[in-house]
Amino acid sequence: MQLNQLTDRVLHGGQISREQAMFLHEQPLSALCASADRIRRHFCANRFDLCTIINAKSGRCSENCKFCAQSSHYHTSAASYPLLPARQLAAHAKASRKRGVLRYSIVTSGRRLPEAEVAQVCEAVREIREKSGISVCISAGLLDEPSYRQLKEAGVTRVHNNLETSRRYFPHICTTHTFEDKVQAIRAAQAAGLSVCSGGIMGLGETVGDRIDMALTLRELGIRSVPVNMLNPIPGTPLAGMPRLTQDDMRRIVAVYRFILPDAAIRLAGGRGLLADKGESCFTSGANAAISGDMLTTAGITTETDLALLSRLGYEVKL
Repeated sequence: MQLNQLTDRVLHGGQISREQAMFLHEQPLSALCASADRIRRHFCANRFDLCTIINAKSGRCSENCKFCAQSSHYHTSAASYPLLPARQLAAHAKASRKRGVLRYSIVTSGRRLPEAEVAQVCEAVREIREKSGISVCISAGLLDEPSYRQLKEAGVTRVHNNLETSRRYFPHICTTHTFEDKVQAIRAAQAAGLSVCSGGIMGLGETVGDRIDMALTLRELGIRSVPVNMLNPIPGTPLAGMPRLTQDDMRRIVAVYRFILPDAAIRLAGGRGLLADKGESCFTSGANAAISGDMLTTAGITTETDLALLSRLGYEVKL
């Protein structure tokens, strides 16, 4: 195997195997990232997918995901509050649209959003679509197909549901639901006619093979929007003492992901603010999407800062 051969294989519509992805991970970083950026330009041109999120319902989550500040199993400083009213969600979406963001995600804590609150979110989505026209995503846990159909009818275009890690490693991260529960929820959203955004968190203690296995599962599921989070170890969670990944670690991860998912929006998400360059080097290593502004329980990077960076790099924000 050679790097240029695998690059040409992907550029001509071929897929790489797990073995080939593992080989790519060990290649010199500068050459690997240059090849990944070449693939990105070929399949995605200068298109950049920028979104903002709102923590619409926070804390008191029944699930025990070891990385999460909102889990009721751990003692953290994260705020807890019920579902925000529709007018507040709509106002936040309108402000995002005015800043030049084209996609907005409503994120709620908990295993799944109760039916009554699904109806409330639908009300908010209709108001958002009427007042700002921004594209709306929803991240509401392990919903079923009927709930996803309700949300689609209200105007939701995309569902977010992270796999978090590989099937093998998932039980080390969460035991209150399974990897297969995640897959079933993703398939339910797809059956309802929604696109899906799904990725995971890097730095949970997983192996390189786990990262590649997750990307291969995303490819099998047909996912075209892939958040790549870097663990921000939160005091009070079981992963509080985990070492942070480096900027070069993240560049290598997104580069290999570009080979596996050549036409996807590979999105830097949580933890990007911990990188010295705020993700700039990743945006020339295969990544072509980001979450802008604040994350769920941690501060992010302002949209104005992101838009200036993207302009300098020659990107155009598009859906």
